[in-house]
Amino acid sequence: MKDVSKAGSRETQRLAKEFSRRLVLKGAAAAGIAAGVGPWIVKDAFSSSGELRLFSWGDYIYPEMIENFEKKTGIKLILATYGTNDEVLNAMRASGGAGYDVINPSVTRTAQYVEYDLLQPIDESKVNVDKVIPSIWESSKSLGGVQNGKRYNLPFNWGTESICVDKTALKLGYGEASYGSMWDEGVKGKTTFRAGTILTGLGLYLDAIGKVPSNRMMDTYKDEDSLRRVYDQLAQFAIEHKDWPAQHWTNAQETEAAFKQNGAVIGQIWDGPGMRMMTEEPEKYAYLAAKEGAITWLDGMAIPKQAENIEQAYAYINWYYSPEAAALHVMKSGYNSCTKDAEKHAGETYAKNFAAAYPDNALGNLWWWPAEDTVLSDIRNEYRDKLLAS
Repeated sequence: MKDVSKAGSRETQRLAKEFSRRLVLKGAAAAGIAAGVGPWIVKDAFSSSGELRLFSWGDYIYPEMIENFEKKTGIKLILATYGTNDEVLNAMRASGGAGYDVINPSVTRTAQYVEYDLLQPIDESKVNVDKVIPSIWESSKSLGGVQNGKRYNLPFNWGTESICVDKTALKLGYGEASYGSMWDEGVKGKTTFRAGTILTGLGLYLDAIGKVPSNRMMDTYKDEDSLRRVYDQLAQFAIEHKDWPAQHWTNAQETEAAFKQNGAVIGQIWDGPGMRMMTEEPEKYAYLAAKEGAITWLDGMAIPKQAENIEQAYAYINWYYSPEAAALHVMKSGYNSCTKDAEKHAGETYAKNFAAAYPDNALGNLWWWPAEDTVLSDIRNEYRDKLLAS
């Protein structure tokens, strides 16, 4: 891994903030909105016991975070985990929005929860909005967090899905690593990816080389006909290369197993597992943005329709919006927080990994998941199932 000096770490932090301003768009307007909102504390939740039932991604919440939250608030945190957006959505549909007080769905999927009446609107007067990176707060509206003029999903963290390589087997640097590298003859039987998203990376690659034009995959979010025109060609390519993956992964734990146990030397994976492997074995693993652009998401915090512990839910939200609490999440998970100044408390390892993963113009070249409705999401799942059955 390239060594990063303290000055380099400061530059990394500056780039992260610049990224928030430039790419999450509309940052200047957000500052004025946030400035008028003061801190809010749930007095009873912070002074009495009570409990919070949290349903989150499997690699988001760690014992150190739970201990800190319980110490700061006096609230007992009961954690359950999931591995995919479909899993949490289906669980909420099955229960009618009951069973949990806070969930972490991707902001771009919010419309589907609102369609099925599974979330309650957020009372922004109870949220420390001024603790959120202003540009991310503002851009989360157009990414789906606000529906019909009401806020349903608050920014939690952002991360990417891009290329991870075993450096002892492959020599790929920034500008060389491509989603197309996943399909080279030399890595046949040694790749790993998620069937639900591999076509996005493949589509970005084939669009970039002019083989399957898709307006950088934006055409697939226009309507069903446009989606199928592109996905039919991508699925055909992937099926013809069905012998390439050593393993399909569906969650972070399976991702690490693909590399460490099942022979993968390159994969399209989330940055969290990639960063953790870089931290544990920096001489062996590298996670870096693909030259076509790292696929980027924004995950949120939402309160289900039938949540029982509302004050505790807001206490949890505001606890996470403190830089120290968010830094615990950043350091343990390898993902990036939407809380202002979290990176200042996240340490040198996080800064070094971030700089290595997103050098040069990588932050300006990120590819953001657009907001998506149920119809198009269901069609993408149809192609996912086709790949898994091939």
